[in-house]
Amino acid sequence: MTAISTTKTHPELTPLTLWIMTVATGLIVANLYYNQPLLDEMARTFHVSKAKVGQVSSLTQIGYAVGMFFLAPLADMIKRKRMMMIIFFFIILSLLFTAASRSINLLIGASFLLGVASMIPQLLVPMAAHLAKPEERGKKIGVIMSGLLIGILLSRTFSGVIGHLWGWRIVFYIAAGIMMVTWLMIGIFLPEVEPDYTGSYGGLMTSLIDLVKHEPKLRVAALRGALCFACFSAFWATITFLLRDNLHMGSDVAGYLGIAGAFGALAAGLMGRLSDKMNAYKLSGFTILLIILSFVIFYFSAYSLFGLIVGVIVMDIGVQATHISNQSIIFALKPEARNRINTIYMVTYFLGGSAGSFLATQLWNSYQWNGVCAIGAIISTLTLVIHFINHPKSN
Repeated sequence: MTAISTTKTHPELTPLTLWIMTVATGLIVANLYYNQPLLDEMARTFHVSKAKVGQVSSLTQIGYAVGMFFLAPLADMIKRKRMMMIIFFFIILSLLFTAASRSINLLIGASFLLGVASMIPQLLVPMAAHLAKPEERGKKIGVIMSGLLIGILLSRTFSGVIGHLWGWRIVFYIAAGIMMVTWLMIGIFLPEVEPDYTGSYGGLMTSLIDLVKHEPKLRVAALRGALCFACFSAFWATITFLLRDNLHMGSDVAGYLGIAGAFGALAAGLMGRLSDKMNAYKLSGFTILLIILSFVIFYFSAYSLFGLIVGVIVMDIGVQATHISNQSIIFALKPEARNRINTIYMVTYFLGGSAGSFLATQLWNSYQWNGVCAIGAIISTLTLVIHFINHPKSN
C-alpha cells in the first residue's frame, strides 16, 4: 500500500540555496562532457578509430540515463541530501578511474560509471521545482538550467584547453578535486528535504510505468527533449574531428566554442520567465525551428570558424529553451511524483543524446561533416513534425 503525505512542510528556496544548487549543477554535469573535446587525443593515445573512441561519449550518456533510471526515483522515497552525499563518493572514484585508464575498454567502462554517478543534477532540478513557489517555478528552473548549460558548455572549454596543454588525463584528476570541493559545499549549505513516498522501491519503479501510461504531456515532452538533445550531442561529439580535418585546429579550439555556446545559457532565465507567462507549446515550436536553422548554418560552415560560432549560439539557445519549456510542462503534472516524472523525462533525454553521439560518430567515417549536418537536420525536422502532430486540443 502506497501512502502519500501532503501536509509536510519544506524549506524555503532562498537565494543562497538557489545559488548553491545552480553552481553544483553546473560543476557536476560538466563531468559528462569533459571527454567530448578530448576524443581525438584519446583515439591517438590508444591507437583506435574515431568510431571506437566515440563510445566513450556515448557510454557516458548511457550511464547517466541508467543512473537516473535506477537512482533518481529514490529521491521521492529517501532523504535527498543524504542520498547526494553518498553518490558523491562514487563520482570522485569514477573520475580517478577514468584518468588512470590504461586501455580504451577500461576508459569506456570508467566513463559509463562516471555517467551513472553524475546523476545528482537530476535530484537538484526537481528539488528546486519542489521548493519554489508555483508562480515562480519556471523562473527558478531557468536559473538552475542556466548553471547546467554553462557547466555543459564551459566543461568543453576547460577540458579542451587543459587537455591541449597537459594531456587529457589531467582533466579528470582536476575534476576529481573540483568534486571534493562541491561535495563539501553541498554538505554544508544544502537543506534536507523529507520524502513524500512511503511505499517500496518495487512499487516506486512500477509507478514509472503508470506515469508514462497516464501522462500524455510527459510522453510528448520526453520524446521532444530526446530528439533535440540527439541533435546537440551529434554536433559536439564530432566537432573536434571537423576542426582537425578541415581547419587544422585542436581540442582547445573545440573548447573555446563552448564559450560561444554559453551565450545560450543567457537565454535560460528569459525562457524560464516566458514559460511562466507564455503557452509552452507555442514557445517550443519557435525554439525547435532554431535547432533546424543551426544545422543549415553548420552545413555551410565546414571551413568557417565564424559560421560554427554562430551556429553553436543558435543551436544552444534552441535546445536550452525547448528543454526549459518541457520541464515547465512536466513539473506541473504531479507534485508528489516530481523525481519520478523527471526520471522518465531525463532518461529519455539522455538516451536521445547517446543515440545522437553514436549516429554522428558512425556517420563520420563515411560521410564526414555532411553526414553530421544531415542527421541533425533530419532529427530536428522530425521533432518539429511530432510537435505539431501533438497539438494540445485545449489550445
